[in-house]
Amino acid sequence: MSLSEQQVTQIAYLARLSLSEAELKDNTKDLNAILGLAEQLGAIDTDDIEPMAHPLHMTQRLRTDEVTEIDQSENFQSIAPSTGNKHYLVPTVIE
Repeated sequence: MSLSEQQVTQIAYLARLSLSEAELKDNTKDLNAILGLAEQLGAIDTDDIEPMAHPLHMTQRLRTDEVTEIDQSENFQSIAPSTGNKHYLVPTVIE
């Protein structure tokens, strides 16, 4: 597939881009090169290739899950208007 300068002008209009004549020629050439590469990639037979989640065979190093902050819930709830059983009490909205 190849794009004409008229099609690139229309695409630029839809994208609200203003292109000079030189930019129009350059963008048309670049877009056609990208579309040509996409056609080449589409022509590759990948039927026997197993999909990969990541191109490198490695695992993520994970840190140990440990608490790093002190529990300040009592301090925060001390300034709340009303609390009960370690949770905040709020007025009923729906009856």
